[in-house]
Amino acid sequence: MRRALLLAVATVCGAGALWLAAAGAGPSGAPAQSGSASPAVLARGRSLFQETCSSCHGLDGRGVTGRGPSLIGAGALAAHFYLSTGRMPLADPSDAPVRTRPQFDDAQIDALVAYVAVRFGGPPIPPVDAAAGDLALGRRVFTEQCAGCHQVVGRGGVVVGGIAPPLQQATPTQVAEAVRLGPYLMPRFTTAQVDQRELDALARYVEWTKRPDDRGGWGIGNIGPIPEGMVAWLLGLASLLVVARLIGERARR
Repeated sequence: MRRALLLAVATVCGAGALWLAAAGAGPSGAPAQSGSASPAVLARGRSLFQETCSSCHGLDGRGVTGRGPSLIGAGALAAHFYLSTGRMPLADPSDAPVRTRPQFDDAQIDALVAYVAVRFGGPPIPPVDAAAGDLALGRRVFTEQCAGCHQVVGRGGVVVGGIAPPLQQATPTQVAEAVRLGPYLMPRFTTAQVDQRELDALARYVEWTKRPDDRGGWGIGNIGPIPEGMVAWLLGLASLLVVARLIGERARR
């Protein structure tokens, strides 16, 4: 019994030591980003990762050639963005990651994010407070940095080599993650380029674009000033043609 008890104690201590080592740093030596995650959550995340992610990213997170990139240093930032927006996992590694319905529930996403952050290291999910953001500042920053691809009211657009998605489904956290991460074709913005005050303002403006003020007339889906102007011209020309036809018929009579 004494030997069995000593063996049990040694096993528990060894497991605890391994978990603390994993929580202390990823393979790159980066500090843990989800230190508050419990061993049960990390174990669930590990299981999910092995079942759904390792075929492309490898059990060691270093990626599989032709299937998926390395996750070393990806952190909670990249893991949460791609999982919460449904961009990962992909059915086919050759597919472009587009927003869709997430394949995991919130608890599963939290577990996967915690595991990736602790196991592979990397940046945390950036803080953001849309309610504290300055709407006017957000409109200015969005117009300068984002509207060229996403359109001024966040309805998306076509860019060289891809399509900028609409932002009506994006949460403030996902907006902040995209800014700091630079997913797919989007450039990454550092704190020197977009500071915390501007980040909060951007999130506030994106929230405003979901229900914009169409004061003054028909919003036409808020598809942008140029398409809306073209629609106005087409309607005007159609009206002129109708008037001209009516005048011509009256003159013949």
